[in-house]
Amino acid sequence: MKRFVMTVAVSAAMLIPSVYAQTAGQDTTISQRKENQQDRIANGVASGQLTAGETSRLESKEANLNSEIRTDRQANNGQLTAPEKAQINRQQNRLSGDIYNDKHNAAQQHYGNNEVDARRENQQDRIAQGIRSGQMTAGEAAKTEGHEAAINHEVHADRAANGGHLTNNQKAQVNRQLNKESARIYNQKHNAAKR
Repeated sequence: MKRFVMTVAVSAAMLIPSVYAQTAGQDTTISQRKENQQDRIANGVASGQLTAGETSRLESKEANLNSEIRTDRQANNGQLTAPEKAQINRQQNRLSGDIYNDKHNAAQQHYGNNEVDARRENQQDRIAQGIRSGQMTAGEAAKTEGHEAAINHEVHADRAANGGHLTNNQKAQVNRQLNKESARIYNQKHNAAKR
């Protein structure tokens, strides 16, 4: 019996650090959750699970939440009150659910095997890398993804009107728009050091 009690006591003592570590891991900070969510969005962009429109909406929500956190901290000498932390946690939970739902719905970002689609895919990869690395803020990513969504919509409409193909003039127009977005992505990613 003593041996059984001793075994149970030793086992319990070994579990306490493990339980504590799990609790500490679940109690992630606001900034850690923000970073994790940005990584999830970037992975969704890179994999095609998130369309440009979905990414734009998610990044807009993230930018609004970041702005709210900044405002709350400024009002409280750099700190967040317990009710503010609870509210932010609820908002991050909702955003996390939105990310999950958008990544697991039927909408996918598909690109073909032509020059225009290859460029669009490349720019999505650059945006994903900028989000993941922190070189692009949530607001910048939202705005850029909004522009990408508009280009994607235009390409889709042009192809629908022309039997699935783009005319040479349409290709030239899309390439001009992609050049402009490419420069915007470059500037946002390389101005990060100046912030």
